[in-house]
Amino acid sequence: AAIEAGFASVHVTGASLPDHVGARLSEFIAAGREGDMAWLAETAPRRASPDAMWPDARSAIILTMNYGPDHDPMDNLAATGHGNISVYARGRDYHDVIKGRLKQLAGQLAARTGADVKVFVDTAPLMEKPLAAQAGAGWQGKHTNLVSRGHGSWLFLGTILTTADLPPDAPEIDHCGSCTRCLDVCPTDAFPAPYQLDARRCISYLTIEHKGQIPREFRTSIGNRIFGCDDCLAVCPWNKYAAHAAEAKFHGPAQMPRLAALLALDEAGFRAMFAGGPVRRAGHARFLRNVLVAAGNSGEAALVPAIEALLAHDS
Repeated sequence: AAIEAGFASVHVTGASLPDHVGARLSEFIAAGREGDMAWLAETAPRRASPDAMWPDARSAIILTMNYGPDHDPMDNLAATGHGNISVYARGRDYHDVIKGRLKQLAGQLAARTGADVKVFVDTAPLMEKPLAAQAGAGWQGKHTNLVSRGHGSWLFLGTILTTADLPPDAPEIDHCGSCTRCLDVCPTDAFPAPYQLDARRCISYLTIEHKGQIPREFRTSIGNRIFGCDDCLAVCPWNKYAAHAAEAKFHGPAQMPRLAALLALDEAGFRAMFAGGPVRRAGHARFLRNVLVAAGNSGEAALVPAIEALLAHDS
């Protein structure tokens, strides 16, 4: 049923995580690496294990959905006059696409078994990636993202927690070996060590989650990335097994939008251009902040009048 609903794989594990997973989260927060994401610290006790959030949960069903691009996203970095948007955010918002299908599957499970179910798509205090690795959906690579031998790095995760006791799948083992491509490619050196991320240096964090000005030390490295960054995913050798997203709603435009057009967007225009997609999450002002950084990096003198017009912006 999961495959028929468009998911790439389905795996099952127990609804608990070992203590060392919560300990790693605590170390991450103690080092201040969460930046503006105060909700990580606030929810850490519940986030440490699924059964801490829902004590009655016994099993976790992990579903993956492929959003692989039809080209190498690294090629977009050369188009300095265009705004580069992360692959995951070029189509429809994955929350909307996946949650409805999860609810349908969970409803079928509840009807068959009488068990209680709850569905999650990246919005609850749940550590999906360690749970997915424990379930055998992949492993957390040196860039901390999930990697699958069969599907590469381009995977969305959905979770069904249930009170049903289901037989678990075997966890996946780490297949990164000696490869460090994801660490080496990072423009802002956001990885203090393999398997560790400092969000404060991550371009995805800086362009999506960070609320203030982008520190000057990172602006040149951001290049034309105006929402998110794909570099550490894109260079992973396991993507040789990745396929183009089967779900048409995740397909993005053939070409990224020009910076000149983005600089001219008012709030209504911004909402209209990115309706139904994740980019709207940044808000108009934060989005313009990102576009201005990209405009500065482009070196295009023709953009100066549009930049100067924004000096009167409220933000």
